[in-house]
Amino acid sequence: MTTGLTTLAAVMEAWISSLLAALALPEFGLSTVFVIAFVSATLLPMGSEPAVFGLVKLNPDLFWPAIAVATIGNTLGGAVSWWMGWGTHRMVDRYRHSSTHVRALGWLEKLGPKACLLSWLPAVGDPLCAVAGWLRLPFWPCVLYMAIGKFGRYLVMTAALLWLIPGQWTG
Repeated sequence: MTTGLTTLAAVMEAWISSLLAALALPEFGLSTVFVIAFVSATLLPMGSEPAVFGLVKLNPDLFWPAIAVATIGNTLGGAVSWWMGWGTHRMVDRYRHSSTHVRALGWLEKLGPKACLLSWLPAVGDPLCAVAGWLRLPFWPCVLYMAIGKFGRYLVMTAALLWLIPGQWTG
């Protein structure tokens, strides 16, 4: 029985190592970062920064491509959230009269698409994109502000993690 568990553990360790090695390859790593960044920008609770950091830590020469791919994926995910919000406008009308809802909507309507600069914030950023769509704020300006905010987040977070966890990265 112990030999079987030892063998299973060795097989699992080898499988995980080969999977991580495959995901770190530039041809898979960037596409993995794109998918994770895209999905994490929807309303699913997921963070993409560890994937970006991991790829850059294993492949330092992919710093800028990883930042760009993550920004594009996360911005497109934010755009999907915008469309989801736009499509659910009628379903949420029944909550329109709560005081918190009225204040939040007033703030968002006042700021307009610039509010999407805050799409990088944890917990509120992705729903903010959906609410921007629900309010029918202009799509392309919202996407532009989302991209600016998300680019800044990936740049700062990845650079900070590389600085805090030093290693082979040379810039």
